[in-house]
Amino acid sequence: MTHNAAHGEAFDTDVELRWQASPVTRALATCTALALTVAVGGSRWQLIAFAAPLLGVLCSLGWQSPAPVLRVRATPAAQRCFESEPVELAVRVTTSDHDAPPTDLAVSAHPAVRLDAAEHTAEVTGEGALGISVTATAERWGRYPIRATVGALGRGGLLAGTATVEIAEVTVFPLAPPQSTPIPHSELLDRVGTHLTRHSGRGVEYADIRAYLPGDPLRSVNWPVSARRGSLHVTQRLTDRGADVVVLVDAYPQPRGPATIATERSVLGAAQVVQTALRNGDRAGIVTLGGRHPRWVGPDIGQRQFYRIVDAVLGAGDGFETTTGTLAPRAAVPAGALVIAFSTLLDTEFALALTDLRRRGHVVLAVDVLAGSPFEVEPDPLVTRLWTLQRTAMYRDMATVGVDVAAWSAEQSLEQSMRLVTQRHRPTAARR
Repeated sequence: MTHNAAHGEAFDTDVELRWQASPVTRALATCTALALTVAVGGSRWQLIAFAAPLLGVLCSLGWQSPAPVLRVRATPAAQRCFESEPVELAVRVTTSDHDAPPTDLAVSAHPAVRLDAAEHTAEVTGEGALGISVTATAERWGRYPIRATVGALGRGGLLAGTATVEIAEVTVFPLAPPQSTPIPHSELLDRVGTHLTRHSGRGVEYADIRAYLPGDPLRSVNWPVSARRGSLHVTQRLTDRGADVVVLVDAYPQPRGPATIATERSVLGAAQVVQTALRNGDRAGIVTLGGRHPRWVGPDIGQRQFYRIVDAVLGAGDGFETTTGTLAPRAAVPAGALVIAFSTLLDTEFALALTDLRRRGHVVLAVDVLAGSPFEVEPDPLVTRLWTLQRTAMYRDMATVGVDVAAWSAEQSLEQSMRLVTQRHRPTAARR
């Protein structure tokens, strides 16, 4: 099987068919065997003359034309959409032998994807071909391969071949809630942004009034105050700055049960945080730790960055970097970046990665997506109580090393859970 396609273009696949006797061949063989059996067992030699032509047809299998080669084309090769958004896919199968056209074409996908056949064409541009157009819709985010089952006749119709191949892929992005998520308080980068800081500079929020110094712009002179005090005074304002937000996603294997289900909330939370950061004009990036090849995308701005980040989470496309090890690469988390991690906090290596980021000087906020205990079967109330106490102690220990933890329960939105932690340590700016 060979693939030849660029992203978003046609996808060509040469199919290797599994050949077996066709229905015609089986019928001929059955009739021949029955005639020869009756001729030998019943002493009816006349039946040999009846079976001879049938046997000759079966023997002609060796000198018939070679078996045809099928090629399946999917247009486009890869589709990207959001949940519940329909996408269209055109599939066409052709053969190398026009005298042996394809006989069957069916498109299938994961049960979570609904396929609706929009059009079916039996003949295309005068050459033996089959084509079908389908509309795919998925209610849940993920990567879904699209498969085609093809069939053809060969060797003069004596052989029938079938094969099932992956011809395309549909990547479904999660729909992030519209609520904006807060960011942890820290000294933001000296870059124009939308976050109000305590630093004086160009802004609209009032900070203070001071005496005029050489070099101050004239438009900052407060003329009423200068007239009352008899000397020039200027108005200082608080500046708005931008931030680098890096989302850390726990991709380590999780135990079956609530912990596995909670991984879906990690993706939804990461999409919400990235969407908020990009909407505010901040730079956003992502690092997924765990698995064979951890993936990361450096901080950047723009709508295209959102799709690159979601591709990195789902492992689709090639717009991300891969790395090795269990720690976040330094190139993925620039100096001064804010780190927001989504994890069940069950893996020790992921906790060590958070500690390493805090040691580098980053502000780290971990969001615990595991609501309740990780047990698949409801345990004894005492076990549940001990688990809650152990979880509380872990929160305290991580806060000791500088990693704040926000518990994201099913009853609360992500914005509410993060705000409880970010406001707990946010000092109020001095105002006059």
